[in-house]
Amino acid sequence: MSESEVIVVGAGPTGLALSLALSRFGVPSLVLDNGDGEVTARAARTCVLRPDTAAWLPAPPDSPVPAARWTRWRTRRRQQTVHQRELDEETAPFHVEQHVLERALRAALAQEKLARIVTGSHLDVLEQDAAGVTAHTRRRGPEGTAGRGGGTWWRGSYLVGCDGARSTVRKLLGVPFAGRTAVERHAVAALRTRLPWESEALLDRDLGGEHREVTARPLPGGVWRLDWLLPARGDLVTPEALLDHIHSTLAHWHGRGGAGGHGKGGDRGADAAAAPGPYELLDTGVHTSHQRLARRWRVGRAFLAGDAAHLVGALGVQSVDEGLRDAANLAWKLAVVWHELSGVRGPRVDRDAVEVVLGSYESERRGAVASRLRAVDQALPLVRREGGGLRAILPGGGARTPLELLTDGHLGRGLLGSPAAYGRSPLTPPRGTVDTVPVATPPGAPVDDVSVIALNGEQGRLRERLCGNGGELLVVLVAPGTGVWDSRHWLSAGIMPELAAAVGALPLKAELLVTESYPGAAPHTVLVIRPDGHLVAALPAPRIAQLRECADALRGGPLAGARSASPRDARR
Repeated sequence: MSESEVIVVGAGPTGLALSLALSRFGVPSLVLDNGDGEVTARAARTCVLRPDTAAWLPAPPDSPVPAARWTRWRTRRRQQTVHQRELDEETAPFHVEQHVLERALRAALAQEKLARIVTGSHLDVLEQDAAGVTAHTRRRGPEGTAGRGGGTWWRGSYLVGCDGARSTVRKLLGVPFAGRTAVERHAVAALRTRLPWESEALLDRDLGGEHREVTARPLPGGVWRLDWLLPARGDLVTPEALLDHIHSTLAHWHGRGGAGGHGKGGDRGADAAAAPGPYELLDTGVHTSHQRLARRWRVGRAFLAGDAAHLVGALGVQSVDEGLRDAANLAWKLAVVWHELSGVRGPRVDRDAVEVVLGSYESERRGAVASRLRAVDQALPLVRREGGGLRAILPGGGARTPLELLTDGHLGRGLLGSPAAYGRSPLTPPRGTVDTVPVATPPGAPVDDVSVIALNGEQGRLRERLCGNGGELLVVLVAPGTGVWDSRHWLSAGIMPELAAAVGALPLKAELLVTESYPGAAPHTVLVIRPDGHLVAALPAPRIAQLRECADALRGGPLAGARSASPRDARR
């Protein structure tokens, strides 16, 4: 047992992804898995991941995670298309079965020397002191209950509760979990079939009969996940009722006017009588969405992430996607503090700086999820009321129709779905310390996925260097023309030698990359990017001292007693 390990409680997508990211940052971790290590295959339990989230998941060339990407999103009402959006590499979500995602994460962790998973471990004691955390687990019994007697004590530097909605960590910490129960409820079915359209997702409103709202989203292998909106607190859904939903919905879609909604509507009775077409039913279920938010996400050296910290999911908001954002945000901050407190980088950072770095996780992520939940609360009565002819106005979101709001949630746009921007982060460089230049990405927002070249000539995408794959800080120089020249020709040209030396001297593990262009950026712009893909600042090159200011801000401030840069130095 290593007292320096970060203890991760829970082996769902968030906990596994957090452990994997920590390993990439060189931080040892221990995952306490309450189960037996076996992942149950449930085809009806799926995840929709935004491109920026999915980019850092394990996808080795010989074993990529099977996922479907939609070419189009279409919204229909009364069998007529009212909204359609073409999707590309930057906007198309990844749709993957959750058990496939979890198995891929476990397989990736098995290759990491700094990560280990201990199965059958039920947490029942959590203690903290100034130097670390102590956890006690009991082995799970044959019925899934905690066994009596014995158990194991674990010692670690930090602990993160990723143990789901009924989080034991949250309860042991005494953190309230306020919110609303059963905000939305859907009947779900996964079936292998052919629909009148391919590679596109569909939201069908007022389809006919009892089907007020149906969503169809493709998965790999000709599988579709279908969701039917149910009364939030209605009766149980019987197998017979679910089969009726499947048959009548497929009959509508295969009937006259059902092929993509490009017809004139057709006769509704004829549609209902049409044959549903052959299908293979793989899995069914009922999914209930709750709205809850933990009062605190950090208590000393213990943190909450994923469903242990928040419950989302109404109006298309994706729970697993938000949990993975938690993991990406927290992993690099734990790594910065872990490396500095271990003395790897020489003088240890002061305790105030540690508090700034670790405290920024709660302020950034809890603030982002709280804004998302408020937006859902404001949109729900507008989206779910009958008729829906009036336009909805959300603070900062402009006027949107109810169906447009639903589309935003499903496609990751607007207040209901777009990735958070941390413009007021505690890790932002102090006002007046850095000069910035305009780019299309505002400070604190996720960066675009552009092509980049490393100093060794390796080419790839920017997102491939995130979450530990490129270090704790990325510095990207916008240098037109570098893509057509061998790296040995421009490594020693212009500002490159000075910039490379400055990046190598930063107090964080940093990587220098170059790109031909970036949206809205002028040549020789230097982008300073956090390892979770959010922009710190866009600097005019070469502002070497200001680059150091950005790095110091990400580690909670300069070391105590460090010399402040003079105005002349700051503009070098």
